[in-house]
Order: sequence, then structure tokens, then C-alpha cells
Amino acid sequence: MFGVDKNSKENTVYETAEGMTPINIFSPSFKLMSMALLLDNSNDAIIWRGPRKMSMIQRLLTGVKWGELDYLIIDTPPGTSDEHITVMTVLKQHEHANDFLRAILVTTPQMLSINDVRREITFCQKTSFHIIGLIENMSGYVCPHCSECTNIFAQGGGNLLAEQYSIPFLGQLPIDNRLNTILDQGIQQVDNGLELIQETEAMKLFKNILDQILDHWE
Repeated sequence: MFGVDKNSKENTVYETAEGMTPINIFSPSFKLMSMALLLDNSNDAIIWRGPRKMSMIQRLLTGVKWGELDYLIIDTPPGTSDEHITVMTVLKQHEHANDFLRAILVTTPQMLSINDVRREITFCQKTSFHIIGLIENMSGYVCPHCSECTNIFAQGGGNLLAEQYSIPFLGQLPIDNRLNTILDQGIQQVDNGLELIQETEAMKLFKNILDQILDHWE
């Protein structure tokens, strides 16, 4: 989505005495680290058993030269797998973990996704992981010609789930073909990519969600 060419010199991850060096995107203050950056071939499958996988997650969290950060955003797979337990365990070792650890949950309107996120909510509750709120993604489809949004899946499931568990509902994001096209090409590979995504209907809605997330810390 960011349009990172891992074969270019500036996108090479180096080992240093202080840890692996993340790559910079857009500016020196925006850093990225991914398992994909460590593979010789981006098409290679990672066929690892649990212990090795958990060890790599720990390394990505504690063995990277992050430097001073305002936010560290961790994108995790759906469900409540070993990956989530490892991330939670490693981060909670920090002295002030409860002051900064937060979860943002994302669902789609379909019942299958809502059931997955319901398990995520109970996981966070049982591990005392504070939830900022819930976002409903793929909530309708934005027509690229008239910008009208049509509900092609179920509607309102995310809001009802948030009400059921008394957590904030941050908003809905539709399927936006203009945004998807830019992300498929890679933001950095599209001329004025950052500016163009700001003009999409989905990003206009996302700004309101982002304001709510940032207000949480103020």
C-alpha cells in the first residue's frame, strides 16, 4: 500500500548494534518495519511453527531501532491467535504499559467478521487491554461517478456490536474505488499519491475517525 520497493538501497533493513533499522516513508518521522522487508523474495511463504514465529514478533517489537516515537501502530491479523498473545505479552513488559497501550478494532458488516471481533473484544477485556473504539470497514460502496454510497453488505452491525459491549463506535468507512486504486499501486508510486488519497470519500470520513482517536490522548 505504501509503494515500497524493497530492492532499492534506501529501503534496505540493516542490522546495527542498537537493532534493525526501519525504513523511512514520506519523511524521516514516518517509519515502517515489516516481515516482508526481511525476505529475499517477497513471494516466499513463511512456513514457521509457533515458537519461531513468536520469536520474530518479539524481535520486531524490541529489536528495531525505532528512536523517538509519537505512536507505534501494529497491524495484526483477525482473530485471537498466538500473534496477539505475543504482542500483548511483550508490550505489557514495559514499565508504563497501561498508560499507552490501546486497541482499535475493525470489523466489516458481515456476521462472520462481527463474530471474530466479538472474540477480540473479550480478549482485550480479559487481558485488560483498553479499547479506544470500533470501526466498521467496507460499509457500503462509493460510486466513482456520482460519489453515492450504496450498502452492498449488511448494515449497522459494527454500531450494534459497539453498543452491546459499551465501547465507542468511531465510524464507518465505505469501499472506495479511487482509494483502492491508489493503494494497489502504492502511494509512493503514484504522482501526488498522498494528496490524491485526501480527496477520496473514504479518507474524508477517516479524518473524523482519526480526530476521535487523537482526542483520546488529549
